[in-house]
Amino acid sequence: MRDLKAANQNAKAKTKTKVNRRKRQKQKRDWKRIFHRLLVISVRLGSLVLLVSGGFLVGQMLFDSGYFRVDSVRILNNQRVSQNEILGLSDIRQGNRMFDLDLELIGAKIEENPWIVSAQVKRVFPRQVLVQVTEREPQAIINLGYLYYVDGGGEIFKQLDSGDSLDFPVITGIDRNLLLEQPEQTRNQLVLAMSLIEVLGSRRVFTLGKVSELKVDVQEGLVLYTYTGGVPVRMGYENFAAKLDRLETIYPELEPRLLGLKSIDLNVIDRVIVQIDSQFMNRKS
Repeated sequence: MRDLKAANQNAKAKTKTKVNRRKRQKQKRDWKRIFHRLLVISVRLGSLVLLVSGGFLVGQMLFDSGYFRVDSVRILNNQRVSQNEILGLSDIRQGNRMFDLDLELIGAKIEENPWIVSAQVKRVFPRQVLVQVTEREPQAIINLGYLYYVDGGGEIFKQLDSGDSLDFPVITGIDRNLLLEQPEQTRNQLVLAMSLIEVLGSRRVFTLGKVSELKVDVQEGLVLYTYTGGVPVRMGYENFAAKLDRLETIYPELEPRLLGLKSIDLNVIDRVIVQIDSQFMNRKS
């Protein structure tokens, strides 16, 4: 009986303890503090909305007021192509809205000029457009029925007009049909020819000014023709600098006799083979 009574007392004690714990856990909410937090959050959100709306309205007002409209176009690095030509190609007009300009399209239109390799167009806020161009430099002329300029990379880019300079070596041996039928092979030949012209541009004895023509020959490779006498100088396909080094050791002696020479061959290792024009010698005698 004692054990049963003790068990009942323990059970009642545990029940009272649980009830007391529940009563302690229930606390009154601080409605004043909660309201203050909600008020602060509301004020901040409202301020942010007003700030964004105000910024949007100010931006819209500036946009509509003409503040961001083209006032000037600045063009850099143009030498051969005039500013008026570039402006005409760009189709940019004073008063155009800055944000309406398609910069990539404008650059592509400017690059339609054969002298221009690339055109970078940028907005300079609030009212200026910057156009930076890179122009081509002719290094040779190729005869394809009509005369065309060729740049240092072997790119055929412009048909010569009446006022264009002819003071460049002429590349021959490539015709229009070959260019159309075998464009990749022709391109490689032009690149090779331009590499030889680049080497000639750095020489001091046998210079580029002493060359009138560069012929591309499928069998022989590249053949130079001297400005005086039109003597063929056979260069082959490679080692142009070393071959010209050999030629320059004796060229001061050869130059006065060019009219009496038939050819100069540099394709034999460590040799300069000079063939004399016997007919010229006979005429002279």
